[in-house]
Amino acid sequence: MRKWNFCAGPATMPEPVLRETQEELLEWKNSGMSVMEMSHRSDLYMNIANEAKKDLGDLINLPDTHDILFLQGGATSQFALIPLNFSHLGEPEYLLTGSWSKKAIAEAEKITKLNVVASSADDRFTYVPEYKDWILKSKTSYFHYVSNETIQGNTLHTVPNIPNPIVCDMSSAILAEPINVSDFSMIYAGAQKNIGPAGLTIVIIEKDFLDQCSGNIPNIFNYAQHSMNGSMLNTPPTFAWYMAGKVFKWLKSIGGLEKMQLINQKKAKTLYDFIDSSSFYSNPVRIENRSLMNVPFVLQDANLDSRFLDESFNANLLNLKGHRSVGGMRASIYNAIPQEAIDDLIIFMKAFESKYG
Repeated sequence: MRKWNFCAGPATMPEPVLRETQEELLEWKNSGMSVMEMSHRSDLYMNIANEAKKDLGDLINLPDTHDILFLQGGATSQFALIPLNFSHLGEPEYLLTGSWSKKAIAEAEKITKLNVVASSADDRFTYVPEYKDWILKSKTSYFHYVSNETIQGNTLHTVPNIPNPIVCDMSSAILAEPINVSDFSMIYAGAQKNIGPAGLTIVIIEKDFLDQCSGNIPNIFNYAQHSMNGSMLNTPPTFAWYMAGKVFKWLKSIGGLEKMQLINQKKAKTLYDFIDSSSFYSNPVRIENRSLMNVPFVLQDANLDSRFLDESFNANLLNLKGHRSVGGMRASIYNAIPQEAIDDLIIFMKAFESKYG
């Protein structure tokens, strides 16, 4: 039996996907080569790529108004590419809710002037500011937010109702539940949470928004150029794209995002309910903003942190240490983490509390 890996990313992948990949690693379907050895422009690989794109489109009910791009550079590169492509539309607006939106703002500020509409830095990003407290100024440029802050474990559960183009970093929330793609001009996500291996970035972008990309930047940074070239403007991360396709098929096989949402809601509720019932553990995030994917928690006595990590590791519970910037613990419970892993974590947490509480 594999150990339970609660890493925030690169994260656990579905075991059926790993086993199927293992079987195909040396040679893909009598082709004489591994997927890693194929030309990205060959018919063989194009079929793999197109099928993955179609399956993702099926999962998210992709409307005809949007395109899907498979890019390199991680979500972090999008922090710069977004203002490079769209800041000419006007002063962009950003919501500051945690470490990743803070990084996105810092990168954008190197390129353009922007407006931070609201911030929860005053309380260590333990909540998302309410819409009534936002100060919106722009009527032309894009609005950017991070739907789920991986480090702080907070989430904005509803899409902001604003007229400006909405750009959303969904790196640690995408495919965890259904989304209405039409609500967004652009969604982007690093793959290494719910999609596949690190190295691939998914961009879901409105075609009308693509038409507004700046023409004064190099082609490799231009979303419209990537779209026109079918994400083959340069050599894409072919193996990560192939594995993402297997994850999409796995999601379809279990019932799609509606089924995945029910599974994830049960996992999160089980863990939050236990934490809330304990005086030994606590979660710092406002209940209405708690993440479905990343559950931070702290021990009543921080002096026990290292012991908790040592003993949890020995109990086959891996990567529970919180991010260095916030401390404590964090269980990232992405799609590939089963309910059994949550149950085993709670069994350990109860035993640890009985031992040291």
